[in-house]
Amino acid sequence: MARVETILDDLEARGLVRDTTDRAALAERLASGPVTLYYGCDPTADSLHVGNLIGLLVLRRFQDAGHHPIALAGGATGMVGDPSGRSSERNLLDAETLDANVAAISAQMRRIIDFDDGRAELVDNRTWTEPLTLIDFLRDVGKHVTVNQMVARESVKARMASEHGISFTEFTYMLLQAQDYLWLHDHKGVDLQIGGSDQWGNIVSGVDLVRRVRG
Repeated sequence: MARVETILDDLEARGLVRDTTDRAALAERLASGPVTLYYGCDPTADSLHVGNLIGLLVLRRFQDAGHHPIALAGGATGMVGDPSGRSSERNLLDAETLDANVAAISAQMRRIIDFDDGRAELVDNRTWTEPLTLIDFLRDVGKHVTVNQMVARESVKARMASEHGISFTEFTYMLLQAQDYLWLHDHKGVDLQIGGSDQWGNIVSGVDLVRRVRG
């Protein structure tokens, strides 16, 4: 009898799996029933790029396999800028430009992911990030992450060694993305985050935050 191919087998055959925190545990979880997962895109421009397309297509493949995807438009993280893969700091966008970009990429996401009948969700991380005070952020997120962990991330090390260095604003980006994972885990039941290989350090930071805060 032919072996039934799983979603993980399919993704690996397509060369779409590079790193996982625990391959065996992931396979077991996916086999046990539908999983809620998310993929995020920052609105740094008024259109997504090919790297985003790959992530969204993976999200759609999970949806077609019976899982529940959440597409995140990073209205909050887009205001800060991810240092990953960058040799210099991004230009900070004004609120009007950011709103227009969020609307534009959200429309593109809707062309790939089926959001009808609650089969998927589209969220903006400004929803839960803007009401968060600095003190709450430091107490609820910052205290669970060491600076040693943060500077060990490849994206941060590369920028610290570069001519331009890294600003405190961009240095905190991984904490904002980790906070997204925690919020989505608590409020949407998210157990899995997917992303490009340049996002691995940010994803691991989120996994570690959820583990430390929720056990």
